[in-house]
Amino acid sequence: MSQPLLICSFVAKGSVVLAEYTPFSGNFGTIAVQCLQNLPQNNKKFTFSSDCHTFNFLVDKEFVFLVVADEAAGRSVPFVFLERVKDDFMHRYGQSISGNNSHPLIDEEDADMFGDRFSTAYSLDREFGPRLKEHMEYCINHPKEMSKLSKLKAHITKVKGIMMDNIEKTFELDEFLLDVTTITYE
Repeated sequence: MSQPLLICSFVAKGSVVLAEYTPFSGNFGTIAVQCLQNLPQNNKKFTFSSDCHTFNFLVDKEFVFLVVADEAAGRSVPFVFLERVKDDFMHRYGQSISGNNSHPLIDEEDADMFGDRFSTAYSLDREFGPRLKEHMEYCINHPKEMSKLSKLKAHITKVKGIMMDNIEKTFELDEFLLDVTTITYE
């Protein structure tokens, strides 16, 4: 059997790893954490390459989603995986992250302990680690679907860019026409 395309994954808040999954032994996690500490500040997506592996990062708010992949996976499949993981994570923990609603099982006396949930290393490993495994296995077992999905997302992004350009041009034209109609002749 050939090497799987996706090797290791984790979710972190800042530089604190909250949940991790890898079915392999190796130093992938250690290297990923080192990369995590050197992420560029303004990038939402970033990839480091090392020893025929890519370390792919997706940043959303203060959370970082990572997958280590074989270089053969390219760049699109890892980011489709990361989008799946991010969406699942935000769906599960979004209310707790926003702080609008507390966890329904926590009473106010225990709220301080629960608030620490996103700042303690590996605090979500039991809860979200199995979800990382499920997403990884799904993506590995459905490579054609992931490839099609990544192509579709790329096409949507391209169309969105064209539409945004057209909207900007329309606004510029409207502003020009507004300026022209406000000219008065004496």
